[in-house]
Amino acid sequence: MTQNDNQTLPPKSCSVDRLVTMEEDVKKVLAGEKTATRRNGRYADPGEIMTLEGRQFVVDKVYSQSLGELTDEDAHREGFNNVEEYKQSILSIHPGMPWLPQMRVWVHEFSPVQE
Repeated sequence: MTQNDNQTLPPKSCSVDRLVTMEEDVKKVLAGEKTATRRNGRYADPGEIMTLEGRQFVVDKVYSQSLGELTDEDAHREGFNNVEEYKQSILSIHPGMPWLPQMRVWVHEFSPVQE
Protein backbone atom coordinates (compact mmCIF):
# COMPACT_ATOMS: atom_id res chain seq x y z
CA MET A 1 0.00 0.00 0.00
CA THR A 2 1.42 3.38 -0.92
CA GLN A 3 0.65 6.74 0.58
CA ASN A 4 -1.33 7.55 -2.56
CA ASP A 5 -3.86 4.87 -1.64
CA ASN A 6 -5.48 7.29 0.84
CA GLN A 7 -8.82 7.13 -0.98
CA THR A 8 -8.99 3.38 -0.34
CA LEU A 9 -8.88 3.85 3.44
CA PRO A 10 -12.14 3.79 5.39
CA PRO A 11 -13.20 6.88 7.35
CA LYS A 12 -11.23 7.63 10.48
CA SER A 13 -12.79 6.36 13.71
CA CYS A 14 -10.86 8.74 15.96
CA SER A 15 -8.57 11.76 15.67
CA VAL A 16 -4.78 11.91 15.39
CA ASP A 17 -4.48 13.58 18.82
CA ARG A 18 -5.71 10.30 20.39
CA LEU A 19 -3.14 8.17 18.55
CA VAL A 20 -0.48 8.08 21.27
CA THR A 21 -1.81 9.00 24.72
CA MET A 22 -0.23 6.75 27.35
CA GLU A 23 2.62 8.49 29.16
CA GLU A 24 5.00 5.54 28.70
CA ASP A 25 4.31 5.49 24.95
CA VAL A 26 4.73 9.27 24.64
CA LYS A 27 8.16 8.96 26.30
CA LYS A 28 9.13 6.18 23.87
CA VAL A 29 8.09 8.28 20.86
CA LEU A 30 9.99 11.34 22.14
CA ALA A 31 13.08 9.16 22.72
CA GLY A 32 12.86 7.73 19.20
CA GLU A 33 12.13 4.22 20.51
CA LYS A 34 8.57 4.02 19.15
CA THR A 35 7.81 4.82 15.51
CA ALA A 36 4.50 2.97 15.10
CA THR A 37 1.30 2.32 17.00
CA ARG A 38 -1.49 -0.14 16.38
CA ARG A 39 -5.14 0.66 17.06
CA ASN A 40 -8.41 -1.14 16.47
CA GLY A 41 -9.57 1.88 14.46
CA ARG A 42 -8.05 4.35 12.05
CA TYR A 43 -6.85 7.44 13.91
CA ALA A 44 -4.93 9.31 11.20
CA ASP A 45 -4.39 9.84 7.51
CA PRO A 46 -0.91 9.72 5.98
CA GLY A 47 0.56 13.21 6.16
CA GLU A 48 -1.32 14.21 9.32
CA ILE A 49 0.68 15.75 12.13
CA MET A 50 0.67 14.45 15.71
CA THR A 51 2.02 16.80 18.40
CA LEU A 52 3.51 15.37 21.60
CA GLU A 53 4.89 17.74 24.24
CA GLY A 54 5.41 20.41 21.60
CA ARG A 55 7.23 18.12 19.14
CA GLN A 56 5.65 17.23 15.82
CA PHE A 57 5.53 13.81 14.16
CA VAL A 58 4.17 13.13 10.70
CA VAL A 59 2.11 10.00 9.99
CA ASP A 60 4.02 8.28 7.19
CA LYS A 61 1.89 5.17 6.58
CA VAL A 62 -1.47 3.76 7.64
CA TYR A 63 -2.37 0.17 6.82
CA SER A 64 -4.25 -2.83 8.12
CA GLN A 65 -2.45 -5.85 9.58
CA SER A 66 -3.55 -9.01 11.40
CA LEU A 67 -2.06 -9.79 14.80
CA GLY A 68 -0.77 -13.06 13.35
CA GLU A 69 1.34 -11.09 10.85
CA LEU A 70 3.25 -9.23 13.58
CA THR A 71 7.03 -9.68 13.48
CA ASP A 72 9.71 -8.85 16.04
CA GLU A 73 10.63 -5.93 13.75
CA ASP A 74 7.05 -4.63 14.10
CA ALA A 75 7.36 -5.00 17.88
CA HIS A 76 10.61 -2.98 17.80
CA ARG A 77 8.77 -0.13 16.00
CA GLU A 78 6.22 -0.29 18.83
CA GLY A 79 9.06 0.09 21.37
CA PHE A 80 9.30 -3.55 22.51
CA ASN A 81 11.99 -6.23 22.17
CA ASN A 82 9.77 -8.84 20.52
CA VAL A 83 6.19 -9.81 19.67
CA GLU A 84 5.64 -11.65 22.96
CA GLU A 85 6.64 -8.57 25.01
CA TYR A 86 4.32 -6.39 22.89
CA LYS A 87 1.48 -8.93 23.23
CA GLN A 88 1.82 -9.05 27.05
CA SER A 89 1.77 -5.25 27.21
CA ILE A 90 -1.40 -5.02 25.09
CA LEU A 91 -3.15 -7.73 27.10
CA SER A 92 -2.24 -5.97 30.36
CA ILE A 93 -3.79 -2.73 29.04
CA HIS A 94 -6.92 -4.51 27.75
CA PRO A 95 -7.83 -7.21 30.31
CA GLY A 96 -10.00 -9.93 28.85
CA MET A 97 -9.13 -9.06 25.26
CA PRO A 98 -8.43 -12.18 23.24
CA TRP A 99 -5.24 -12.20 21.15
CA LEU A 100 -6.53 -13.67 17.91
CA PRO A 101 -4.08 -14.11 15.00
CA GLN A 102 -6.83 -13.20 12.51
CA MET A 103 -7.84 -10.01 14.38
CA ARG A 104 -7.01 -6.97 12.25
CA VAL A 105 -5.60 -3.70 13.56
CA TRP A 106 -4.63 -0.40 11.96
CA VAL A 107 -0.91 0.32 11.91
CA HIS A 108 0.11 3.99 12.05
CA GLU A 109 3.81 4.59 11.31
CA PHE A 110 5.24 8.02 12.05
CA SER A 111 8.48 9.97 12.15
CA PRO A 112 9.67 13.30 13.60
CA VAL A 113 8.94 16.38 11.50
CA GLN A 114 12.32 17.80 10.49
CA GLU A 115 12.50 21.42 11.56
